[in-house]
Amino acid sequence: MNAIPVLTIKDVATLDGVLSDFLKKTEADLTVVIDRGGNVISQFGDMNAMDVTIIAALAAGSFAATQELARRIGEVEFNALYHQGNGSHIFMNSVDDETIMITVFGPSTTVGLVRFYSAATGQSVAALLQSLSREGHGFSFEAADVSSGQIFVDPVAK
Repeated sequence: MNAIPVLTIKDVATLDGVLSDFLKKTEADLTVVIDRGGNVISQFGDMNAMDVTIIAALAAGSFAATQELARRIGEVEFNALYHQGNGSHIFMNSVDDETIMITVFGPSTTVGLVRFYSAATGQSVAALLQSLSREGHGFSFEAADVSSGQIFVDPVAK
Protein backbone atom coordinates (compact mmCIF):
# COMPACT_ATOMS: atom_id res chain seq x y z
CA MET A 1 0.00 0.00 0.00
CA ASN A 2 1.31 3.47 -0.83
CA ALA A 3 2.05 5.80 2.05
CA ILE A 4 -0.06 8.86 2.74
CA PRO A 5 2.36 11.82 2.78
CA VAL A 6 2.91 13.56 6.09
CA LEU A 7 3.56 17.22 5.36
CA THR A 8 5.83 19.28 7.59
CA ILE A 9 5.29 23.02 8.00
CA LYS A 10 8.00 23.59 5.38
CA ASP A 11 6.31 21.14 2.97
CA VAL A 12 2.94 22.86 3.44
CA ALA A 13 4.51 26.27 2.83
CA THR A 14 6.17 25.02 -0.36
CA LEU A 15 2.98 23.41 -1.63
CA ASP A 16 0.91 26.48 -0.70
CA GLY A 17 3.36 28.65 -2.64
CA VAL A 18 2.95 26.50 -5.76
CA LEU A 19 -0.86 26.49 -5.46
CA SER A 20 -1.01 30.22 -4.66
CA ASP A 21 1.03 31.04 -7.76
CA PHE A 22 -1.28 28.84 -9.83
CA LEU A 23 -4.39 30.65 -8.53
CA LYS A 24 -2.85 34.06 -9.24
CA LYS A 25 -1.98 33.11 -12.80
CA THR A 26 -5.36 31.54 -13.56
CA GLU A 27 -7.61 33.78 -11.43
CA ALA A 28 -9.34 30.60 -10.24
CA ASP A 29 -11.11 30.42 -6.87
CA LEU A 30 -9.83 27.20 -5.33
CA THR A 31 -7.43 24.37 -6.01
CA VAL A 32 -7.28 21.10 -4.10
CA VAL A 33 -4.72 18.31 -4.34
CA ILE A 34 -6.16 14.89 -3.48
CA ASP A 35 -5.11 11.28 -3.65
CA ARG A 36 -7.04 8.85 -5.86
CA GLY A 37 -9.07 7.76 -2.84
CA GLY A 38 -10.47 11.28 -2.36
CA ASN A 39 -8.35 12.29 0.64
CA VAL A 40 -7.32 15.94 0.69
CA ILE A 41 -3.54 16.42 0.66
CA SER A 42 -3.57 20.21 0.29
CA GLN A 43 -5.95 23.02 -0.57
CA PHE A 44 -5.57 26.69 -1.33
CA GLY A 45 -8.03 29.45 -2.13
CA ASP A 46 -11.60 30.33 -1.17
CA MET A 47 -12.97 27.38 0.80
CA ASN A 48 -15.89 29.22 2.41
CA ALA A 49 -18.50 28.48 -0.24
CA MET A 50 -18.05 24.71 -0.43
CA ASP A 51 -17.24 21.57 1.54
CA VAL A 52 -13.83 20.62 0.17
CA THR A 53 -13.92 17.08 1.59
CA ILE A 54 -17.15 16.28 -0.26
CA ILE A 55 -15.79 17.79 -3.47
CA ALA A 56 -12.62 15.71 -3.08
CA ALA A 57 -14.54 12.47 -2.59
CA LEU A 58 -16.88 13.13 -5.52
CA ALA A 59 -14.00 14.20 -7.78
CA ALA A 60 -12.09 10.99 -7.01
CA GLY A 61 -15.20 8.98 -7.86
CA SER A 62 -15.71 10.93 -11.07
CA PHE A 63 -12.08 10.40 -12.05
CA ALA A 64 -12.34 6.66 -11.33
CA ALA A 65 -15.53 6.31 -13.38
CA THR A 66 -14.02 8.19 -16.31
CA GLN A 67 -10.90 6.05 -16.11
CA GLU A 68 -13.09 3.02 -16.81
CA LEU A 69 -14.75 4.85 -19.70
CA ALA A 70 -11.30 5.57 -21.12
CA ARG A 71 -10.33 1.90 -20.87
CA ARG A 72 -13.50 0.94 -22.75
CA ILE A 73 -12.36 2.97 -25.76
CA GLY A 74 -8.74 1.84 -25.61
CA GLU A 75 -7.18 4.63 -23.54
CA VAL A 76 -5.32 4.17 -20.25
CA GLU A 77 -7.16 7.12 -18.72
CA PHE A 78 -8.35 10.61 -19.50
CA ASN A 79 -5.78 12.76 -17.73
CA ALA A 80 -8.10 15.77 -17.48
CA LEU A 81 -11.81 16.30 -16.88
CA TYR A 82 -13.83 19.49 -17.22
CA HIS A 83 -17.31 20.11 -15.83
CA GLN A 84 -18.94 23.30 -17.05
CA GLY A 85 -21.66 24.98 -15.02
CA ASN A 86 -23.66 28.17 -15.49
CA GLY A 87 -21.38 30.18 -13.21
CA SER A 88 -18.83 27.83 -11.65
CA HIS A 89 -16.70 25.21 -13.34
CA ILE A 90 -14.40 22.40 -12.24
CA PHE A 91 -11.25 21.27 -14.00
CA MET A 92 -9.52 18.12 -12.72
CA ASN A 93 -6.18 16.85 -13.92
CA SER A 94 -3.99 13.91 -13.10
CA VAL A 95 -0.84 14.96 -11.25
CA ASP A 96 0.66 11.47 -11.17
CA ASP A 97 -0.52 7.88 -10.75
CA GLU A 98 -1.72 8.58 -7.21
CA THR A 99 -2.73 12.25 -7.19
CA ILE A 100 -5.36 14.53 -8.75
CA MET A 101 -5.57 18.33 -8.76
CA ILE A 102 -9.02 19.93 -8.71
CA THR A 103 -9.54 23.57 -9.72
CA VAL A 104 -12.79 25.45 -9.16
CA PHE A 105 -13.21 28.67 -11.14
CA GLY A 106 -15.85 31.10 -12.30
CA PRO A 107 -16.46 33.45 -15.22
CA SER A 108 -13.38 35.57 -14.48
CA THR A 109 -11.14 33.03 -16.24
CA THR A 110 -11.24 30.39 -18.96
CA VAL A 111 -10.75 26.64 -19.03
CA GLY A 112 -7.88 27.12 -21.49
CA LEU A 113 -5.94 29.26 -19.03
CA VAL A 114 -6.61 26.83 -16.17
CA ARG A 115 -5.63 23.85 -18.33
CA PHE A 116 -2.44 25.57 -19.53
CA TYR A 117 -1.13 26.42 -16.05
CA SER A 118 -2.35 23.21 -14.42
CA ALA A 119 0.18 21.17 -16.42
CA ALA A 120 3.22 22.95 -14.95
CA THR A 121 1.63 23.17 -11.50
CA GLY A 122 0.86 19.45 -11.58
CA GLN A 123 4.50 18.71 -12.39
CA SER A 124 5.66 20.86 -9.47
CA VAL A 125 3.22 19.16 -7.09
CA ALA A 126 4.27 15.71 -8.34
CA ALA A 127 7.96 16.55 -7.84
CA LEU A 128 7.30 17.73 -4.29
CA LEU A 129 5.26 14.65 -3.39
CA GLN A 130 7.87 12.34 -4.93
CA SER A 131 10.60 14.00 -2.89
CA LEU A 132 8.54 13.41 0.27
CA SER A 133 8.16 9.76 -0.68
CA ARG A 134 11.92 9.38 -1.18
CA GLU A 135 12.60 11.04 2.17
CA GLY A 136 10.33 8.59 3.98
CA HIS A 137 7.52 10.99 4.88
CA GLY A 138 4.23 9.19 5.43
CA PHE A 139 2.71 6.21 7.06
CA SER A 140 1.06 3.05 5.86
CA PHE A 141 -1.27 0.44 7.23
CA GLU A 142 -2.94 -2.77 6.18
CA ALA A 143 -6.71 -3.30 6.20
CA ALA A 144 -6.26 -5.95 8.90
CA ASP A 145 -4.73 -3.32 11.20
CA VAL A 146 -7.87 -1.20 10.96
CA SER A 147 -10.26 -4.07 11.66
CA SER A 148 -8.26 -5.16 14.70
CA GLY A 149 -8.18 -1.61 16.03
CA GLN A 150 -4.39 -1.46 15.93
CA ILE A 151 -2.60 0.80 13.50
CA PHE A 152 1.16 0.66 13.33
CA VAL A 153 2.68 3.96 12.26
CA ASP A 154 6.06 3.52 10.62
CA PRO A 155 7.74 6.92 10.11
CA VAL A 156 10.03 5.51 7.41
CA ALA A 157 7.40 3.50 5.52
CA LYS A 158 7.30 3.86 1.77
